[in-house]
Amino acid sequence: MDRLDRLEAQSVYIFREAFNRIDKMALLWSLGKDSNVMVWLAKKAFLGHIPFPVMHVDTGKKFPEMYEFRDRYAEEWGLDFIREECPPIEDIDGEGLGPAARSAARKTAGLRMATQKHGFNGLVAGIRRDEQSMRAKERVFSPRGLEGNWDFRDQPPEFWDQYKTDYPEGTHIRIHPLLHWTELDIWEYTKREEIPLISLYFSKNGKRYRSLGDQDITNPVDSDASTVEEIIQELRTTKVSERSGRAMDHETEDAFERLREGGYL
Repeated sequence: MDRLDRLEAQSVYIFREAFNRIDKMALLWSLGKDSNVMVWLAKKAFLGHIPFPVMHVDTGKKFPEMYEFRDRYAEEWGLDFIREECPPIEDIDGEGLGPAARSAARKTAGLRMATQKHGFNGLVAGIRRDEQSMRAKERVFSPRGLEGNWDFRDQPPEFWDQYKTDYPEGTHIRIHPLLHWTELDIWEYTKREEIPLISLYFSKNGKRYRSLGDQDITNPVDSDASTVEEIIQELRTTKVSERSGRAMDHETEDAFERLREGGYL
């Protein structure tokens, strides 16, 4: 087995373990490169059919290309698709947060509302440890409060792919099947599997998006990479952070930590 085979096998195992242990779960689909790989892996884990809902918590501010992609592949991939809306920004308590972080906090509130509405006690999310320092502290099976709040100081140990999955009633679990992947792994796997991609990832007029979010808080980076192969080569040498185009990461130093503790992805 090569590296991609090992990564795939571990993620498939995580999906199957979660489905075996958690009563009611959903996969969070943010429409970007990571969550598309996650959907792909889930289909592999369950022989082509994902046996739980795939949910998009929609801020209403995504790029048109993202909505076109969602509507097309939700149907083509035969997903049990759920779309839930986020509350307006006026309803968000953003004390001490910058404009971009406050806008991002809408997704936390929308996620909490959707979880309670459908009664999900487990959510699969496509975060990776190499993305951001707070995400590096995560576990594959991460216990949360009913509101989705996360205490990074109180997480179970995970050694040799042995995951704690038996929690008291009322515990909310986040499952992270891509936690051990890197950005480069995602692109190499996307190339190997020929996973569909949103065109915004490819260079146009010397700019492309490395990370996709809401239009008003996401910016492109300088890049001439216009194919998957060129993106892979670029990632082997770049010193630019993957999230350099996310406005939230350039506001207050603790914004991401506060959002994550409150339930942000």
